[in-house]
Order: sequence, then structure tokens, then C-alpha cells
Amino acid sequence: MNRPAGAGEPGQPRARLDGVLLDVKLAFPPVRPGLVSRAPLTDEVRGSGAIAVGVTAPAGYGKSTLLIEWANRERRRVGWISLDRLDDDAGRLLFLLASAYERAMPEQAGLAAAVKGLGAAALARGAPYVAAALSRAPTPFVLLVDDLHELRAPACHDVLGVVLAAVPPGSQVVTASRHQQPHLPLLRAAGDAVELTAADLALDAGGAEQIFAAADVDLTPEQAIAVTQRTEGWPVGLRLASLIAHEVRSDDWELSGEDPFIADYLQLAVFRRLDPAVREFLRRTAILDRLHGPLCDAVLEQVGATSLLRELEASSSFLTPLDRRRDWYRHHALFRDFLLAELRRTEPELIEKLHLRAADWFEAHGSPGMAVEHLLATRQRDRCAQLVAELALQTYGDGQISVVRRWLAALGDATIEAYPPLAVLAARLAAMEGETAGAERWASVAERSSFDLTPTDGSASLASSRSMLRALMCAAGPAQMRADADLAARAEPEWSPWRPTALCLLAEAQLLLDHPARATRSFEEASAAGRRTGNTEAVVLSEAGLALIDMDEGRWDDAAAHVERAQRTVELHQLEDYAISLLPCAAAARLALHRAEPVAADRQLTRAMRSRAASTFAMPCLATRGRLQLAKVYWARGDHASTRHLLREIDDVLRHRPELGTLVGQVEDFRTLTTTSTTRAIRHEVPLTPAELRLLPYLQTHLKIADIAERLRVSRNTVASEVAAIYRKLGVSSRGEAVTRATLLGLLGE
Repeated sequence: MNRPAGAGEPGQPRARLDGVLLDVKLAFPPVRPGLVSRAPLTDEVRGSGAIAVGVTAPAGYGKSTLLIEWANRERRRVGWISLDRLDDDAGRLLFLLASAYERAMPEQAGLAAAVKGLGAAALARGAPYVAAALSRAPTPFVLLVDDLHELRAPACHDVLGVVLAAVPPGSQVVTASRHQQPHLPLLRAAGDAVELTAADLALDAGGAEQIFAAADVDLTPEQAIAVTQRTEGWPVGLRLASLIAHEVRSDDWELSGEDPFIADYLQLAVFRRLDPAVREFLRRTAILDRLHGPLCDAVLEQVGATSLLRELEASSSFLTPLDRRRDWYRHHALFRDFLLAELRRTEPELIEKLHLRAADWFEAHGSPGMAVEHLLATRQRDRCAQLVAELALQTYGDGQISVVRRWLAALGDATIEAYPPLAVLAARLAAMEGETAGAERWASVAERSSFDLTPTDGSASLASSRSMLRALMCAAGPAQMRADADLAARAEPEWSPWRPTALCLLAEAQLLLDHPARATRSFEEASAAGRRTGNTEAVVLSEAGLALIDMDEGRWDDAAAHVERAQRTVELHQLEDYAISLLPCAAAARLALHRAEPVAADRQLTRAMRSRAASTFAMPCLATRGRLQLAKVYWARGDHASTRHLLREIDDVLRHRPELGTLVGQVEDFRTLTTTSTTRAIRHEVPLTPAELRLLPYLQTHLKIADIAERLRVSRNTVASEVAAIYRKLGVSSRGEAVTRATLLGLLGE
């Protein structure tokens, strides 16, 4: 079978476009001429000493304008972030904060790469890591974050709160939002935050005169007062009124109509005065989060968008340039809302076509993730589902499991059930995150589904992917696991990014059936194929598996090379808190013990214990083998309490998956050793349970017990009990002490 063009190769066009879009988000625009300066406001809050400045007001009050002017006038180091709806993810927010800080402090390069793709570990590891970097800033800085209201996920605000708490004196983080900002009240109570509201941003008669003068309209003092009162100082309202006055060209003009919703009236009045072709352009491009000439041309199926965008920027306040080259723009948020409403009212039948053209453009230009976002706004669920299935392995392997999760949630259960490859994907995702109920539910859906399409894009066939899922979950024992994995390995062509996964599962099955030599060959083939096709999961698990085989046979130098490769892959792709990192950390701990390096062994044990929380009976081989290796290291270190705790967790896995071949015997042999050995025990507290590890990061925040319970979807009593257990095990009596102790132990941060 021929290999599809580009299958398994890095997507250079995708990387280029994604890099351009990131640059746009992190570059602050120039100040536009003719706007009312907000320098007095920014100078006041700059000198307040507050580390956090909130700018909170409805659309149209000039929040972005204020931040842009601030950025351009600021003498300290400046970092800028312009958020959008796709940034509503804690890991993504951390990456943007780190990237913006890096641009302000290039001497601290590497921060963004260190936190990229942390996903579920954003609060536990990423937030304290970024906070520590900011606290060590060599010189004062200011980070300006626009459109914070785009972040609706509570986890984003939890992360932001942890980072803000570490901003050093003399530096500031400025956030602009349409809505109340959750991080401000506690900081304000401590004297560390100030807030500008709509009342502060409303313009007076003098500001109105400036706006009208920029539109070449002279106002009398009386008219300035009247129009300011009528618009209540709303900056965009005044701007729109000035455009009306410019068109009317009458000395006695006034705003007419008794409609109390003056914003709607003003927008409609201005929009109707535009050329019909311009109205059509604005209305139809409103489906785009960002405007780019070639993109607009493709969406509208016409040419000339680049020049029109620049003309519109020069003639109105409805477009904001996002970069200094003026290649990318966005509609003013308020005006975009109006344009979308107009589009729904006048051309509802066109909306889907526009989104499809946008999806085509992004996919053709190497940004399939953006194509998915537009497809989600259409009824073409099959195409969207197929694209998500194609992107899932690479997106997951890049440490962006939360993105895949969001796509599946947006598609909905009905679409997943109707497209069996997505059911397999949902089951794998749930298994990787330790969600046993979800894994079994979607595995059941996949098993009873049929599917006729043959993939040509590098994604696995349904028969093959279903076989890999069965092998991963190993519900029917090692012989069936080997049969399933072998079927998938034979079905997947050499270029398929899924073939390494099948080979890795085949190797694990061969280990369970006591064929280590065969397992070695399969692991080696899986690792090589994984590196070739970009399957990071297969590389990590295969190299860890090879390391353990070499250790068992006394080849410690070879084992060390495999451990190094596995851990390097984990670190490169930010997979430390994924379930698959359990095995390489356990192998590294065993290697450190052999080398008589107790500090290194303890560090690897801590990392492994943290990642084990997501390793459940949904992936029983990994959960059991990883815990068994950890238990052996703990026993050798004299920590019998942790050893027995891990054995109890293994027993729980075996209750659900009793047929794990040689692993069952290995567990029993080790259990016998622990019950008959006279090795002196060193007193250790019982380790934190997976549930306690999930709760621990929230102790960094100012959330109350009830809020934490809501985040974790458990009862308040459960949270209170787990907090008490954490305090007892860490030997502390307060949140602050718990965070400090957990950080020292490596349970939080890096």
C-alpha cells in the first residue's frame, strides 16, 4: 500500500502558520492615531504598587485601546497576550503566559518550552513552575493580557491566581475583561490589586470633543455635554455618533430615536451608511476570529481583501490590527457581535458555507486544528469527526490531551456513537486519564459498532484500532491480548503512526506470556517505528520496557540508554503527568538504586507516584508493572509502608483484571518476600493516594473547600477528609505549609 504524502512527517506548513498565529497573539499593536489618550489612568495604576491591575468593563469601553497605549508607553519590559476562545484551557494559558514572559525576558528563554502541553498537570506542575520563574525576574516587567473574558474554565483562573501570587514588587500583570475577574477580590483585599471599571473608562465632554475632531466634526460645548450624557460616556458610542455626525454634516444634528438600547441604534445607523459591498464583507467575515487577506479571499470567494482590510482600518474603529505588519486583524468585539447577528438575520443559509470555506483554507495551509474549530460550527459532523480522529494521535503526543478532550465534548456523544473510530478514541482517552467508567463505556460502544470506510490518511482502521483497544485494556487475558495486538500490527502498514502502538502492545503481551526475547524484538521495532512516525507514546513505553528487560538480565549499561531515551521523550513532549510516564520513572528509580544514587532514586519515585494517579485497571499492564517496580524500589529503600500501599493498589487492579499472565506470579513472589523478609524497616508515612494527589494542587489557590469540591466533583466532606489526610501525611497544619512541603518533596512544581 502506498504511503500518503506527509504521513508521519512533521507538518512544516502547519508549524509555520501556527507560529504566525502565535506571534500575532503575543505582539502588541501600535497606537492608532486620533484616539483619546488614557495615559492619566495608566500612570495612576502603574504607580499604585499593585501587582495586579484589572480593567473590567463591557464591550466598547476601550479596554484594548488602554492596554495597547500602555504597552507602547511602558518603560519596563513588556509581555503581551491577546486571548481568544481557543485559549480556554489551563495548559494553553500557562504556555501563553510563559511565552509572553519570555519575550519580555529573553534571557530566561526555555520557560515556554518547559510548560508546553502540560494539560492536566497545569495546576500541579506548570503554575508553580511559571510562578517561580516570574518571582526570579531580573528586572521589572509588565504582562498585559487582553480579553480575559474568553477564559471560562475555572482551571484557567486557578492557574492565573497561582502565577499572580508570585509577581515580584515593581512588576505588574494587567488583565482586561468584560466580566468580573475571579482573581481580583482576594488580591485587592490584601492591597495587591487595583481595578479600573466602566465608570473609570467613561469619557467626559473633553474626550467627546477629541473623538469628534478626529472625525472632522466640530462640537459646541453644549453638544459635547449632550452627546456625552446621551451615550453615558461610552467610547464606542461616541465614536459611532461622530461618524453619524460626519455623514449628516449639519450644525444642528442630534441623536434621534427613543430606543433605550442606544448601542444597537448607533451600530445600525453606521452600518447602513456603509457601501453595500463593504457591509457584505464585514458581515460575512464575522465568522472569523482573526482576519487575514488570503483567508478572507478564500472565505468570500473573491479577491482584494488585503487592501480592503487596510482601507477599513484607516477609515473606522471597527478593525484592530494584531501585528505591526498589518497582516492580521480582528473585528472590534462589540461590532463583531452585531455583524454575526446581521449575518444570522439576513443570510443564515450562508453561515455553514463560510465556515466550510474557512476550514478548507486552514486545512490547506497546514492548520487542521483551526479547521476543526470551524467544522464544529457546521453540520458536517462526519468530516469533523474524521479530522479529529486523524489529529488525535499527534495532538495527544504533543501533550495536548485537553484539546482532544474539548473536541470530543464539542462533537457530543451522539456523533461519537455514530462514528466508531471516535468511540475507540474516546475509550483510549478515558483509559489514559484513568477514567475507568468512561473507558469501558466507549469500548463497549466501539465493539458493537460497524464501519465501512477504509482510512487513507494514516489513521487506523476500525478493526485495527478496536483490536488495539482490546489489547490495551486486556480484559480477556494475555493470549487474547497477543492475538489482538498481532492482528493490528499486521493490519497497519509500515508508514502508519498506529503501527508502533500495535507493536508495543504485542511486546507487552509476549512478556505476559513469558517470551522476553520476542518481547525485546517487538519493543525495538515499536520504538524505531515510533520515532519514525512521531508516535511518542510507543517510544516511551517501548524504551521503558526494554530497560526493564535489560535490568532483569543484568545489562545495566543498555538499560541506562533505554531509560535516558524514554525520559528524554517524556520531557520533550511534556508527558510527565500522563499515565505512560509511570513506567520510565519507575525504571529510572530502579536504575538510580542500582547506581547507589538515593537522591536520584527518591526524585524518580516522587515523579512516578505522582503520575500513577491516572494509571488504573483500564490499562492493567502498565498499572500493575509500574506499581510493582515502584514497590520493589521502596522496599529496598526500607519504606515498607509505601510498598504495602502499592501492593494494595495492585490488588485493586487485579480484582478487575485477574488474568495478567506472568505479572500475577511476579506480584505474588514479591509479596511473599515482603512477608518473610527480616529487612529492617525505616518508618515512613503512607504516600498520598491518587485522590489526594488530585486535590493537592488546589491547596495553592484561595479556593474554599466547597469550591474545590465543585472542581473535583466530590462532596465537601470528601475534600475535608482528604485535606486532613494530606496535612497528616506531610506533617503540616496549614495550606501554606502543605504547599511548601509538597514543593520540597517534588509533589508540586518541577
